[in-house]
Amino acid sequence: MINALRKKPVEIEEAPASAVEPRPEEAGKRWAIEARGLRKSFKAGQMMVDVLKGIDLLIEPGEIVLVMGPSGSGKSTLLAAVSGLMKPDQGSVVALDTNIWKMSRQKIDKFRLANCGFIFQGFNLFPALTASQQVQIVLKFMKIKPAARKAAAEATLRDVGLGHRLGNRPDRMSGGEKQRVAIARALAKKPKLIFADEPTSALDGENGNIVMTLLRKCAKEQGATVLCVTHDARLAAFADRIITIEDGLITSTNADPASFAHHH
Repeated sequence: MINALRKKPVEIEEAPASAVEPRPEEAGKRWAIEARGLRKSFKAGQMMVDVLKGIDLLIEPGEIVLVMGPSGSGKSTLLAAVSGLMKPDQGSVVALDTNIWKMSRQKIDKFRLANCGFIFQGFNLFPALTASQQVQIVLKFMKIKPAARKAAAEATLRDVGLGHRLGNRPDRMSGGEKQRVAIARALAKKPKLIFADEPTSALDGENGNIVMTLLRKCAKEQGATVLCVTHDARLAAFADRIITIEDGLITSTNADPASFAHHH
């Protein structure tokens, strides 16, 4: 899970986007996300631990990509680096034709607000707000008018099966319901990029299927690009592609979904 309390990263010279030569099959393609040479280390006691060790990641518009791998392999750090939440020590990220880490922090925040939806393992809900208000607050920041944001919030909550919980606050909801509110909040603004870190961890199979069906609908009908970090092998059936990562390196960019079908 990504820690919302980010420490200011050490500034290390960034590799230019052109540092890695594209392979022939990549030539001429337009990418929703193009990450090159990502490296990230963290201090552990007196030692520096390399978490990302030079990762390239290419994702097409409208693609649903799962990132799977053992705990500590670098999955969440990779998600944070490509989504503008945590600056890599080295490397470049171009998302929607925007070179993320060449921008100021303020511009990155604006880019995320306009284009990105986030679904985290922690619900990050406000205790005093109803389900409808939780979703509306993001739309308010986007300057959407009150009537339109209320309608959008309630429609999205109904989509995730929470039409009967519109006026409930978090203390009146189960863990699965809270996660679905968080998911509705991410989807209501119709983002072009959706980043999810263990989005179904608090959900049973039926509700997990509802969520992944919604993410797939966003990808196929709205052209959203979905990057999802998960341990949940049930999600493999919903993905266009599965990337596996181990010890800070990508081990496969197109793993066989069938190989995850019976994992628990």
